[in-house]
Amino acid sequence: MSLDLDFALVEDLVAGVDEVGRGPLCGAVVTAAVILDPARPILGLKDSKKLSAARREQLFDEICEKSVAWCIARAEVDEIDQLNILHATMLAMQRAVAGLSVTPRLALIDGNRCPQLEVPSESVVKGDSKVPAIAAASILAKVSRDREMQALELQYPGYGIAGHKGYPTPVHLEALQRLGPTPIHRRSFAPVRKLLEPR
Repeated sequence: MSLDLDFALVEDLVAGVDEVGRGPLCGAVVTAAVILDPARPILGLKDSKKLSAARREQLFDEICEKSVAWCIARAEVDEIDQLNILHATMLAMQRAVAGLSVTPRLALIDGNRCPQLEVPSESVVKGDSKVPAIAAASILAKVSRDREMQALELQYPGYGIAGHKGYPTPVHLEALQRLGPTPIHRRSFAPVRKLLEPR
């Protein structure tokens, strides 16, 4: 049976789309789009924030293996600073959906807004706890970004990036005051911008 026929048997080519990293002061915003295969169910899909790191890693591999299609995409720090975080997130979501190897019939977007897409889309508030495909996307995005933050910890030691993942925790804010912003810090975010303003 050809791949095309296999995909025809998948009744609902619905892509779930989610993002991770809107709130941090550093690093990219990462998005994912996933089309699940009803014939290959994945147990335990839920909002990535409600799973342990070890469980997310297990599910990451299972989602990549069993899904009809998946894509992880991003918007970089300079794009966030140029566009603002909302528009950069929408751009990263567009890239995730466009990067799928199979065109979905519908894209379900976590949250209350949809990016401009080539396919029909609907937003789903708290979608990562309601729609398995969105939960799967949240897991791919979170694991991917967390791995990146661990790598950046080695590149920029002293900021605690592997622990706080770039969020504005007291540890991160103190390190920013002491060490100053790095190239991966978002210049448009207030705590970073204030440090760069002339005294």
